[in-house]
Amino acid sequence: MIFDDLNLIEPILRALHEEGYTTPTPIQQQAIPQVLEGHDLLGVAQTGTGKTAAFTVPILQILHQTAQVERHAPGRIRCLVLTPTRELAIQIGESFKAYGRHLPKLRSTVIFGGVGQHPQVQVLKRGVEVLIATPGRLLDLMNQGFIDLRNIEVFVLDEADRMLDMGFIHDIKRILPKLPASRQTLFFSATMPGQIQELAATILRPNPVKVAVTPVSSTADTVTQGVYLVEKNDKPALLEHVLQNQEIRRVLVFTRTKHGADKVVKTLEKANIPAEAIHGNKSQNHRQRALSSFKAGTTRVLVATDIAARGIDVDELTHVINYEVPNEPETYVHRIGRTGRAGAFGTAFTFVEDEERAYLQDIQKLIRRQIDLIEDHPYTTRSVAPVPLHGGAPIKRPKGPAGRPPRPGREGGGGGQGGGRAPRQGQQSGAPRGGQERGASGGHLSSSAASSRPAGERTPGSSQGSGSGQRRFRGGNGGGRPQ
Repeated sequence: MIFDDLNLIEPILRALHEEGYTTPTPIQQQAIPQVLEGHDLLGVAQTGTGKTAAFTVPILQILHQTAQVERHAPGRIRCLVLTPTRELAIQIGESFKAYGRHLPKLRSTVIFGGVGQHPQVQVLKRGVEVLIATPGRLLDLMNQGFIDLRNIEVFVLDEADRMLDMGFIHDIKRILPKLPASRQTLFFSATMPGQIQELAATILRPNPVKVAVTPVSSTADTVTQGVYLVEKNDKPALLEHVLQNQEIRRVLVFTRTKHGADKVVKTLEKANIPAEAIHGNKSQNHRQRALSSFKAGTTRVLVATDIAARGIDVDELTHVINYEVPNEPETYVHRIGRTGRAGAFGTAFTFVEDEERAYLQDIQKLIRRQIDLIEDHPYTTRSVAPVPLHGGAPIKRPKGPAGRPPRPGREGGGGGQGGGRAPRQGQQSGAPRGGQERGASGGHLSSSAASSRPAGERTPGSSQGSGSGQRRFRGGNGGGRPQ
C-alpha cells in the first residue's frame, strides 16, 4: 500500500511526496481510513510507529473538507491536540505545518509552559484552526479567557499513559467538560493498563475503532541487546570504558532520576567525554539546545530521564545505554526502541548491579528472551549473579526509592524545587506553571529515504545458549561479537 491508496486529497498527497514519504506505516494504514470516516479511535502504539501522521494527516483533510461545505468563522479552534510535553507538542505542530503546507486556510499553533505566554496569546488572537497544547498552559489560557473550545470538531489525546504517569489526570478531567459532546475523539497510548482503559471509556463514544500495532512486549529485531553485570560503584568507570569505542557514534544514556543524569554528565566531563543532560529541571532553552546539538551530531552523548527522552526522535542513534535499569519492564522496551529504527541497526546495553537483578528478570519475562551477557570488560564481577530466563534461585526485590515506581508528576526524584511556590500537581520541579511537560516521542512516516540511513554496528541476532541460557560476548569495548 502507498499513501495514494488512502483516499487522501491532492494537496496533502503533494505535501507527503515533497517530504519523501510514499509508504504508510501499519498504524497509518489502519487508522487514517477510520479517522476519515469520522470514527472515534483508540490507538495503542509504541513510539516510532508513525502515530503522529496517523492522526495529523486525516485531521487536516477532515477540517479542509468540512470547511468547503459548512460556514466556519475564520480563526475558530476546530481541533485540539492535547499532549504531555512541550517537545512532543512542537513535533506535532511541525507535522501539521508540513503536511498542511498546501492548505493555507488551516492555521495551527503550539502552546506550552516554561516560556512567556505573550507570543502564544498574540497568535491565538489572530486566530487558528488547530491548537496543539500541553495541559498546564492550556488551562492557564482558558482561565484567562484566551481560549474557547466550544467549536472543537476533533480532539486528540496523545501519550495518554504518560499523562497519567505525570499526574495530569485531574487537568484532563477539567478540560473535557469544555469540549462539545458531538466531537470526534482520537485516543493514543503506548500501553493499555486498567486506568487508561477507564479513561478511554469516559472520553470516547461507545464502540470506538481499536487499532493496535507493535505490542509493548516486543523489541525490534534490528536492536542487538547486551547486559553488563557490574558493581554499583564501578558503573561510572564502565560507562567511560564502553564509550571509548568510537563505533558508538551517537548514544542516549538513561538514568532513573534527574540528579543521576547530572551526575553522569559530570563524571563523563571529568573523563573528557562531552555530554549533556536533558530532564525536567533543565530550562526549556537548555533542553532545546541540547536536543538540537544531539540531533545535529555535535553532541555524541545525551543523558536523559525516561520522561524527558520521550521527545527524542533522532536519526542514526547507534546506541542506547541503560545506565540504570528501569523498574517497569515496559519502559525498557520504550528505551531501546529509540535505536534500530527505520530499517537501521542499533545496539542497547544495560548495566545491571545486584539490586537491579529483579528488574532484569521482569524485562526478560516481558520480552520472552534471554539478553546476552557481555563478560569481556575490566569490571566484570562475581558478586552480581547472572539472571536466567527460566529457573534459578528466587531474586529478592529491592526496597526503598529504587524499588518503587515514580510518584505521579515526578521523574523518580532527584533534584529539588528551585524556589518559589510548590509545584502544582503534574508539574515538574523548577518549571513555571504550565512548564511541567516532559520529552516525548513523535511519529515517523516511512519513506524510501529512510531505508538509506547508515546503520549502527550490529552483532548477529541472539539466541539462547546452554547452562544459564546466556551467550557470551567478547570484545572489551562493548562492540564485540558473540562467540
